[in-house]
Amino acid sequence: MITKKDVEYVAGLARLEFSEEEKERLVKTLGDILEYAQKLNQVDTNSVKPTAHILPLSNVYREDRVRPSMDREKILGNAPDSSNGCFRVPRVI
Repeated sequence: MITKKDVEYVAGLARLEFSEEEKERLVKTLGDILEYAQKLNQVDTNSVKPTAHILPLSNVYREDRVRPSMDREKILGNAPDSSNGCFRVPRVI
């Protein structure tokens, strides 16, 4: 069971300040949440397969199509520097 002292401790860790009324409301709210979690622990899940996602996922690939590429000279015409049909860039070490 959650106590007012527990709420004050967690609020201190989170650097939060609550009025006395808010603390009392949080005691009830957090208590209800933990009570519900306990109910979930009682549910029989032995026949349920573990999943990472609720829906089946699969990759969708497009079919590859062979198409002619652009002219190499036209592409290299926009490059600041080229050599032997390739882009030439400064050496990176």
